[in-house]
Amino acid sequence: MQAHIITQFGSPAVFEPADLPVPQVLPNHVLIRVAATSVNPVDYKIRQGIAAGIAPDFPAVLHGDVAGVIGAVGEGVTTFQPGDQVYACAGGVKGCGGALAEYMLADARLVALKPKSLTMAEAAALPLVSITAWEGLLDRAQVQPGQRVLVYGATGGVGHIGLQLAKWAGATVYALVLSEEKAAIARKLGADFTINYRQHPVEAFVAEHTEGQGFDIVFDTVGNDNLQNAFKAAKLNGTVVSIVSLSQQDLTLLHAKGLTLHLVYMLIPLLYGVGRVRHGEILTQLAELVDQGKVRPLLDSTIFKFSKVAAAHQRAESGQAIGKVVLQR
Repeated sequence: MQAHIITQFGSPAVFEPADLPVPQVLPNHVLIRVAATSVNPVDYKIRQGIAAGIAPDFPAVLHGDVAGVIGAVGEGVTTFQPGDQVYACAGGVKGCGGALAEYMLADARLVALKPKSLTMAEAAALPLVSITAWEGLLDRAQVQPGQRVLVYGATGGVGHIGLQLAKWAGATVYALVLSEEKAAIARKLGADFTINYRQHPVEAFVAEHTEGQGFDIVFDTVGNDNLQNAFKAAKLNGTVVSIVSLSQQDLTLLHAKGLTLHLVYMLIPLLYGVGRVRHGEILTQLAELVDQGKVRPLLDSTIFKFSKVAAAHQRAESGQAIGKVVLQR
């Protein structure tokens, strides 16, 4: 099969085409004929070598997100059959081959039937970011109707799904953005209020929107030092969920306000083989919400061919993309 691999870490230029054997179908696995994938920050961090510890062995096939058609099923698989259209986040890390190839072998527990209302490219944009947002807001924070939920980076990959899931759960959603263009997108996605957090300091928007009390839940997709802003924005005994916390932080405010902090690392099932069934369950439930019109993916303006994977990574890393960067065959 044709694939795009890396044999060293570095710039997007390290991608090269290669002919690889089609993966052997293992028990409890499915072989997916890949139609589309998307770029997530972990993909280019692995390529750069920043996340070398979770990288597949060289020659490495990257990318976890996949949408495609089941080509074959392994012994023990009863939930899928050849011809099924599916989506998943199922590899591209240590021990699991990725989606930048014609075929991808995937643990069937990680896979779900794709939303019927979406194209392959649209479906490929969803898995990693949606599982992350679902785990953070619904499984961990357990958003309740009427709660005030603040979303940092509300038009980013994880943020734009988190915004929609919180809205579906009945929360009043406050979207933090960096421009009027992104504010307009957030409103279209269902945000009740939009706030430019370069123009309005935390204390100001907490006072304006919560009478100084703070938000019930703060969903922080920016992370690291922004955690301090998240702590400031949360109400007493409130909840902060972060997806990026690779830093040392002063927890004084966390303690003083009695906050609960949840850290989400959705790659744990892939890396350690635990909890994989939950990912398939989330994607199955998500597909229903998508087909009901409750959630939709936000795609960047350009969809790349697999042969242009280097350009796709450059676009994703540039910070100029609005929505997910997607590749299709």
